[in-house]
Amino acid sequence: MNRLLKIVSPALSVLIAVIYLQTLYYKFSGHPDSVYIFSRLGVEPYGRIGLGVAELIVALLILLPRTKIYGAVMSLGIISGAIFAHLGPLGIEINGDGGRVFYLAIVVFAASLALLGIHYRELLRIPLRKTT
Repeated sequence: MNRLLKIVSPALSVLIAVIYLQTLYYKFSGHPDSVYIFSRLGVEPYGRIGLGVAELIVALLILLPRTKIYGAVMSLGIISGAIFAHLGPLGIEINGDGGRVFYLAIVVFAASLALLGIHYRELLRIPLRKTT
């Protein structure tokens, strides 16, 4: 991996983890906006708490070099669900937030996809060189 990617990969990992971790307060504290979202989806409170636990696991996995690829795959799954929920029953704007939550989901999706692109060989288990 070249020098630039050695800087970009950890930066993407930290960005994804920070966004997931900062949302945990809202999910675990039962913040009214979070309760509204999951009530609208019909999965309050178990969906809110369960997703919070899953996001905590993703944040931890994505920060560890050996497990970052698994965290990125899980992140894409989780955030794809969030994006589809925003494009469907929730709408892009939630309680007058101007679409902030939706746009953060797009950032996480793009960062997770970029991280997978950087580490695609690990994902596919393609050797980087021939072994003899």
